Amino acid sequence: MGEFVVHRVRFFDYMPSAIRAMAFNGSTQRLAVARGDGAVEIFNFADNYFQEKVIPGRSDRAIEALCWVRGRLFSAGLSGEIIEYDLEKLRPRYSVEAYGGPIWTISSNSQETLLGVGCEDGTVKMFEILEERIQFQRNLDRQKGRIISLSWHPSGAQIAAGMIDMIRIFDAETGKSTLKRSSQNRTAPKTHVVVWSVAFLSNDTVISGDSAGKVQIWDAVTGTLIRNHLITKWDVLGLAVSQDESSVIAGTSEGTVVQFQALASTMGQENNQWVRTRTFKNHTHDVRALVHTDTAVVSGGMDTQLVVRPLLDKVEKNTQESALRKILFPHKSLVCCARKAGLLLFQFPDHLELWRLGESRQAGDRLPVMKNPEKLIQLQNKGEDHICCSAVSPCGSWVAFSTVSSVRLYKLQLSNGNISIKKMLLRAFSAFLSFPGSSQPIHLLSASENGNWLAAANTDGQIHVFNLHKLKVSSYLFLHCTLPVYSSCPTAIAIHPTTGHLLSAHADQQIFEFSLKLKEYTAWSRSLQREGLHPLWLQRDTPITHIAFNRNKPAHVFLHDAFMFCIIDQSLPLPQARKKLYNQMDLKTISPQKRMQESHAFKICKMFQHLLSIHLLDDSSLVVVERPLADIVSQLPPPVRQKKFAT
Repeated sequence: MGEFVVHRVRFFDYMPSAIRAMAFNGSTQRLAVARGDGAVEIFNFADNYFQEKVIPGRSDRAIEALCWVRGRLFSAGLSGEIIEYDLEKLRPRYSVEAYGGPIWTISSNSQETLLGVGCEDGTVKMFEILEERIQFQRNLDRQKGRIISLSWHPSGAQIAAGMIDMIRIFDAETGKSTLKRSSQNRTAPKTHVVVWSVAFLSNDTVISGDSAGKVQIWDAVTGTLIRNHLITKWDVLGLAVSQDESSVIAGTSEGTVVQFQALASTMGQENNQWVRTRTFKNHTHDVRALVHTDTAVVSGGMDTQLVVRPLLDKVEKNTQESALRKILFPHKSLVCCARKAGLLLFQFPDHLELWRLGESRQAGDRLPVMKNPEKLIQLQNKGEDHICCSAVSPCGSWVAFSTVSSVRLYKLQLSNGNISIKKMLLRAFSAFLSFPGSSQPIHLLSASENGNWLAAANTDGQIHVFNLHKLKVSSYLFLHCTLPVYSSCPTAIAIHPTTGHLLSAHADQQIFEFSLKLKEYTAWSRSLQREGLHPLWLQRDTPITHIAFNRNKPAHVFLHDAFMFCIIDQSLPLPQARKKLYNQMDLKTISPQKRMQESHAFKICKMFQHLLSIHLLDDSSLVVVERPLADIVSQLPPPVRQKKFAT
């Protein structure tokens, strides 16, 4: 694998934002996740749970609920606006003021013709869903307290609303309240009970979760309480129902997710009863958002992790689908490296930080730091929009970043320990990228080291290569070639500095190498697809986010995900399925002759954990940027106090 001087960086104070809301589109297998900073992330569950799109947040955007309607995504929040998002341009398409104060919940009927929103002023406002926009239709009967949760009956004729101390059921056509049920805590009548979530089933059953820690089952026709489950001393913050309405999950402030199933108490009985069957403990803090798919429970909350917990009675055991997944870090790099200058650029939502790496002049396994890392500048973004992406030039003289509305470029000058920065004026773009037959956003760019080629990939799986050399004499970008479209989305692309080959990694963990000169896959890539990748490689659940090359050893390819760093030596044979994949430590204990027999192309190092970025500098030293999970947990607010055994 070779020896490297490693700069182990842990001063990137990246802090993911809490998950506030989720919505799942079963027809496209897309999960939308809203963060506390106003960002919206789109995960493709059909493509190995890859985070294919991110809509940047805003400082003044606080999202409380999300809703899918015919492939269109809507959000509502404390600003009092309903926003529809443009999933191609990755920005809000338009916003509509509801004029009811902060909006706490949003829900559409099963016919996908109406949106209902619950407002602070006690109204449920109905909006008609048109082709291009939504249009206000009417208010339902105003109530005295805020509307906190909503759920439509599958027929679309009624809508249930959760409030403080009560549940209301409205006739969707007349707007009149047809039923009122009190949910007050009888053991503590002076304490208000907040109905955080309601679910309206097709058999006229209403299920509620409240701040008294109860999941209650109600008869929506008579208004009687059928069953009462006390599952926590704290709040039940969310509910989600399976597609066939046979299972309900509830998220609590303790970080637990409790499953209820409709089961027959005796053999042959037609009327099923809701029985508590499972409890999952995968979070440390509030579980604010839940989704119940056909095969899994998806949860998220204050601890910032997106957890996909398979239901083992719905999936085949000992398969990739049956594995528990925790998604904490974004599926793109937030770190850029100036490899010639030894600088690192860290991207935060509202600012950038440029750091100079530390230095050591001694030899050994652990090198003492002779000169500490130094933060050179902090670039603050002006305005409410958060930063989409950023980059620093290899020489460290240029820094650029963009928001949804602007692109900014700065020139840096370092001399005698002093640094100066100058904002450059950008003229109107004279060239733009477009992919024939696709309107999906471009999410990956990679330029060759000599500046002749630019590779671009979009979320449809298309990869195009453009000739930048001709751009010097023309205002148009000339398309050089298009790679064969692969079914899985690219997660990282890079152009080799000496061979000119384009390497791409995909969400399903496949790897391809394409010759830009011959416009075809290389012999190594064909051999890789013919023999197949090792099963343990394909079972990894985090995508490759960065690819790099070693100029001194052209056969070496550097790549990493969140939990491993790998050097692929293209001169060695590929690992066979019967051989160990993670065998670097084992090879050190055997004889040199046997070591050559067991050696293969994939040199994997798992010494570093929670990797955000790995870069190779021009002096052949490695920069490894880590973000230990313990550091993130230490910055979270304290969880609710829980009684533990023997304390």
